[in-house]
Amino acid sequence: MSGLLHSSPLSGVDGEMRDRSSYYPQAPPRSSNKFTTFMKHNALTMLTVGGVLSGIGLGLVVKNSREAKYSEREIMYINYVGELFLRMLKSLILPLIMASLISAIGSLDLSLSRKIGGRAIIYYMTTTISAVILGIILVVTIQPGTRQDREATSDRAPRNVTTTDTLMDLIRNMFPPNLVEACIYQHQTKISMGPNNTLDDKYSWKISSSMEPGTNILGLVVFSTVLGITLGKMGGDGKPLLKFFETLSTAMMIITNWVVWLSPVGVLFLVASKIVEMDSLADVVQQLGMYFLTVIIGLCIHGFIILPLIYFLFTRRNPFSYISNMAQAMATAFGTSSSSATLPVAIACLEERNGVDPRVTRFVMPIGATINMDGTALYEAVAAIFIAQVRHTSLSLGQLAAISITATAASIGAAGIPQAGLVTMVMVLDTVGLPSGDISLILAIDWLLDRCRTTVNVVGDSLGAGIVNYLSRNELAALPHHSGGASAKNGGGDNRAAAI
Repeated sequence: MSGLLHSSPLSGVDGEMRDRSSYYPQAPPRSSNKFTTFMKHNALTMLTVGGVLSGIGLGLVVKNSREAKYSEREIMYINYVGELFLRMLKSLILPLIMASLISAIGSLDLSLSRKIGGRAIIYYMTTTISAVILGIILVVTIQPGTRQDREATSDRAPRNVTTTDTLMDLIRNMFPPNLVEACIYQHQTKISMGPNNTLDDKYSWKISSSMEPGTNILGLVVFSTVLGITLGKMGGDGKPLLKFFETLSTAMMIITNWVVWLSPVGVLFLVASKIVEMDSLADVVQQLGMYFLTVIIGLCIHGFIILPLIYFLFTRRNPFSYISNMAQAMATAFGTSSSSATLPVAIACLEERNGVDPRVTRFVMPIGATINMDGTALYEAVAAIFIAQVRHTSLSLGQLAAISITATAASIGAAGIPQAGLVTMVMVLDTVGLPSGDISLILAIDWLLDRCRTTVNVVGDSLGAGIVNYLSRNELAALPHHSGGASAKNGGGDNRAAAI
């Protein structure tokens, strides 16, 4: 033992002083290792956030570089790279949603699928209703519409759609008659003026059914859920097809990992083109400042106080470290203004950064991106009451309750695409007899609010996945983990999800 001590480069008093000074500089400081690890794990997130900020800066520089307004073609050139990035993300939505749902549900016991689905639905309904109530409280308290010039309102436009039509379309889209058609179209009822054969009126309203461009996500989610349940009940006979969807789900996550590395550049040009396209921000804020402020306050309170509080109450874990790990998905949501397009990025962040079980993320997130729109529900409630205030229309408690119910239903029916809330906004206005033409009052600022509420939508879905994962941890641990549920090793990034 003494020989070992004698041969040590740190032995002896004089030698210890001399050798330590030459020995320790060779070992990297612990803080340096932490910094390197932090940069390695957060590089893409910081680049994506930097892309958003750079896009704002680039847009302001380009916009102020000349007095003349940029043409649509020039804006298209600026947006071109961002458009390509958005197309790549959207191309992943369909195979990812179907494969993820089918593989996740098929690999779970039917009773556990019901538990996970039930927990998710209860969370979605609770948070959506709370968002609507918060929005109503804020808009009634702040009264942003009383400061708006009434002359700016549009003339009363005919109501060409009813609440009943919207709700019936929502249910119709749950059961598409053609799955291939559902990939590119969704059903929508229209009411148009047509000739009348009676002697009383020359024209009358005619109801027509049309297929509008856009993926029928709701119908595909319902079909995928049923198919996943069926494969799970088939046992061994369903294993080959289930294995196919598990492999497809893993393959789509690998492709997602490749695409998300383009997000800093894509988001930069998406944001820059919107900044260049907009009219004077100062004029818009002056006209709609209080309305904008009301919605932003509501989104911040709901997204960063109420939702984190719910997460903490259920999990007893720090919600803000969880949310910080979702920064890349949040930046992508702000840049693309589409919760569906952000879905692949959000799933990757949940599995790789927050360690959420893939069987939960790929079950809960596609459903959440389809029906859980907290930010949209809050916005629609605020917007409807704001328009009523502008028109000096007093609303009773019954009408406020009707708005809350309709805004909740409208948010469920809203597609996960940019400014989809404006479409379902007609349904909310119809509830209290306001003209759909008054939507033009809020169009000037909606592009920015749309990005903010999409970010809150993604935060709500992500926190919900974390809560469901925590509540289901014991049941999940008792089940064998399918290979298709874990992130592929070659997919890049932190592979902690594969070890769950």
